Amino acid sequence: MSDSKHKLKVLMIDVATGFYRMQRYRVGDFFGPVDLGIHLAYKHNALTIGAGLLAGSVFPGSNRLIFAGISPCWHGFFVSSMGGAALVFDNLGINMLSLMGKAANPCFLYLNRNHGEEIEVELVPAVPEHVWDQGRKGVYAVMEEAIRIFAPRYEKDPRVLAVGPAARDSDFGAVASAPVKKGMLTHVDTWAGRGGFGSKLFQAHGLLGIIYGGTHIDEDFCDRSVADQWFQDKFNQRMSARDMEVTTKYRYDPKLNTGGTFGVNYTAMDGDILAFNYRTIYWSREARRDLHQRFILDHYLKQFNEETIQTKQQHNCGEPCAAVCKKMHGRFKKDYEPYQTMGPLCGIFDQRAAEQLNHRADCLGFDAISAGGTLAWLMDCIDDGLITPGDLGVNKVPKWEMANFDVVNDSMHNAELGMALLDQMTQPGGSIALQSGARKFARGLARKKGRQVLDRFVYNAFARQGWMVPNQYWTPGAYAPMAISGKYYMYYGRDFLPPRELGRENARRMLKELMLDNLGICRFHRAWAEMLIPDIVENIFGKKDAFLNSINMTASRITSRNASVFWESERNTDMVSTFLKNKKEIDEVSHPELDHWVDFFTRDKHAAAWEFWYEMHKGIHEMLREYPA
Repeated sequence: MSDSKHKLKVLMIDVATGFYRMQRYRVGDFFGPVDLGIHLAYKHNALTIGAGLLAGSVFPGSNRLIFAGISPCWHGFFVSSMGGAALVFDNLGINMLSLMGKAANPCFLYLNRNHGEEIEVELVPAVPEHVWDQGRKGVYAVMEEAIRIFAPRYEKDPRVLAVGPAARDSDFGAVASAPVKKGMLTHVDTWAGRGGFGSKLFQAHGLLGIIYGGTHIDEDFCDRSVADQWFQDKFNQRMSARDMEVTTKYRYDPKLNTGGTFGVNYTAMDGDILAFNYRTIYWSREARRDLHQRFILDHYLKQFNEETIQTKQQHNCGEPCAAVCKKMHGRFKKDYEPYQTMGPLCGIFDQRAAEQLNHRADCLGFDAISAGGTLAWLMDCIDDGLITPGDLGVNKVPKWEMANFDVVNDSMHNAELGMALLDQMTQPGGSIALQSGARKFARGLARKKGRQVLDRFVYNAFARQGWMVPNQYWTPGAYAPMAISGKYYMYYGRDFLPPRELGRENARRMLKELMLDNLGICRFHRAWAEMLIPDIVENIFGKKDAFLNSINMTASRITSRNASVFWESERNTDMVSTFLKNKKEIDEVSHPELDHWVDFFTRDKHAAAWEFWYEMHKGIHEMLREYPA
């Protein structure tokens, strides 16, 4: 492999002037878009978008596009990733794109590289409101417009990164993309949702979309026989066989007769269902199981299995991959967390209703998880009379009464209310102003309407205004004070761990996830990747120790700026206390520390919450210090 392969090539663009240059960094000093991204974020406030060193190689799942920078909603360094989008990015012949400065007017960024020629860079002005109102609307209209204008310039199908109105009107706008096949945009959209990098792309850099592609051929690792031998030595299986085995959940699990995150998670959920803005944590296990049986297994999941799994409507994200994790129903893609937050969490248990609400949020370009969590909170406040519909510019109240709940009609009613609320977030003069984030908006409402309004909003807090709706698992790890929240940089198992050990386990998980992200590897392949990646780096680059040291150093750098704030919402505390109580009383877990914490939360909930939170914090810092004890 040539020496040039051991350099990270970064295209640095000042969007304010159009000036650009190629910067090269030695592999060994940096290894990818995360460890180099944090360097550029604090040096230039840059948004770094890039591929891992293994992009374009034979390794499955190696083509995630990684976004790294200071998050506009979390207010700290953040990492987000997008499936498959690095495969076309690799055709530019660079590893990363680093954006600085802001265009005077919104524009498209055009990047192309034909064979051995220089990269073509062009900024083309656009009027966002006109583009968003065309064709399929929102982010999809941006992709279509970019393809219409620029696609004839490419020899091979390009790919587009797009933002929607949410990037203009909130701090949690996402970046959307979909594979292009024979010049046509497909329905298999993929997202860099968490962290609000769509908002950063639009508000900090003035970009409506980025279209990229080319025909440049790199010396990617393509020796399948050698890769097979590495897998054989480690797992006693060839690469394809091992990958098929570890991605069973995401493709189709014959033990459960379903597949994908939606199918597997809802099948196995049982009494852990989270619905009606987490109100179910206060219910009896029998009531939760009844809801799960009647509304999920017998309807919501049944629809998914009949319409998507049995008809095999599944695709990949743009790269050849055995997982085929994109579960579709026509133009609608079904993933667990979006269809959970804008599903049961909002009182929606019917696919038609959930499709409408999810698609509206997608068109607008929201981070779906944070959008759903915010909607569920607002609906909860309306339902209990803490605020009125008029306070939010809508004229409906949610139908959340379980006794006579009509799973089809009431779900659609709640979806229509959700769409009306989304419109208020993104229309001029709307009643829900989220430019500074939902946490600040919640504080303002609480000052007018009472503390209870804030106590219903489930979010993790960071610094003065940073916020993040946590991942949709009823487990304390999702509420731990990590320096990066809302991703799987935490332990989300359902077993009980003492909080100090839970903090340590979160830290171990963060180290492994950083390793995947820095090489652009999809976490759905983590069962082999976490074990084999260090050896792959050693075999190709001869830098295993430097790579592992870089991961540890990057984790410590991120954690050194950890400004996590103790839970501001009482429901966060209740998420943890009810989990612990259920472990003891329902699951009958026998553990002296569990007994201690259940008793402590019973005697003094708020004092126990402080201690539990800080014990997790201690465990995290014990593991992620630059020089561990």
